[in-house]
Amino acid sequence: MLSGFQTTQERRIIGLMSGTSADGIDAAVILLGDKDDSLSVDVLGFDTVAFPSGLRYRLMEVSDAKTGRIDELGRLHFELGELFARAAFVVAGSAGLSMEDIDLIGSHGQTVQHLPEREERFGVETGATLQIGDPSVIAQRTGVVTVGDFRAADVARGGQGAPLVPYVDYLLFRDSAKTRGLLNLGGIANLTVLPEDPEPGDVLAFDTGPANMLIDAVARAELGRDMDAGGAAARRGRPKEDLVADMLAMPYFERPPPKSTGRELFGDRCASDLVRAGREAGLSSEDLLATATEITVRSIEDACRRFVIPVVTRLDELIVSGGGARNGFLLERLARVLAPVEVSTSDDHGLSSDAKEAVAFAVLADRTVRGLQGSLPGATGADRPAVLGKICMPG
Repeated sequence: MLSGFQTTQERRIIGLMSGTSADGIDAAVILLGDKDDSLSVDVLGFDTVAFPSGLRYRLMEVSDAKTGRIDELGRLHFELGELFARAAFVVAGSAGLSMEDIDLIGSHGQTVQHLPEREERFGVETGATLQIGDPSVIAQRTGVVTVGDFRAADVARGGQGAPLVPYVDYLLFRDSAKTRGLLNLGGIANLTVLPEDPEPGDVLAFDTGPANMLIDAVARAELGRDMDAGGAAARRGRPKEDLVADMLAMPYFERPPPKSTGRELFGDRCASDLVRAGREAGLSSEDLLATATEITVRSIEDACRRFVIPVVTRLDELIVSGGGARNGFLLERLARVLAPVEVSTSDDHGLSSDAKEAVAFAVLADRTVRGLQGSLPGATGADRPAVLGKICMPG
């Protein structure tokens, strides 16, 4: 355990997260305490801090092997560190706190490459993942101990390095009588399944495929907007079944868990192919958005029926978080295809659906400084649990 952190005291921790959409930083400050054999979490403040104009384009450019440059990657690593540090000050201020009130910061950073499949080269076999936004910069700017680079330890243990939120789902949402699914709809959709009264080894979790990443990219191409707010345009359209089927025929969907994915498979290039095919078929913008939304819905349904139900036999409840939880049409479609599963949002259970991932990395940072595991091998495929992240000291 890192000196100065006691398991009995309440800790004020900031969690920072930028997802696969790469459009800004979600920042949460929580009050974390220990209650019997579980954690108590109170969200004291939450903000989303938009990236400066042009930054998303640079991140997409540097994330593409064909356009990325090592000098640009190095500069962005430090520039993002500065921006994450600013976001920490913003969220602390929104909670009426100064940085002197903060005990710890956990920063996921921004993923620019996620290559979890193991390859043998130079006499070694390994996967790889890379998140930028140097946590050392955050620690120096804020004066607060900062944990970052959470995924690398799990990849070093042979895992996918993702998903990592499932351990936090286990800590906060397990139920003694219900089988719960925790579905995060960020750029990618990831699912945690908690059987009734589970042990950590009982948890099943994996990325099901695209979520907002695909829908938002189609909205930018067709509507000139960053998103299809509430799914309004998709609701007016009709999905093109053969385009949905073509996407769902991709090998990723058939692979059994553990598995994870990202923009390398479902990013702008995938969205461009979908838009081009839709336009060639004469689809309207609404039909294209309905198609992208249906791909997300059906991939989640398929994952539940193919990989979840055979393991747990039933799913009682699906609790949705992430930006997609605000897409009413998407939630309606999920409720229809998964009936009689009860579909709700994490807001209904006392945790903001927007803040949940940022909260998760605050909790994971706390586990790191206490020397406790933060990963679930059943979710990532690692050979054993790992203490995640690198601890960066201020001063």
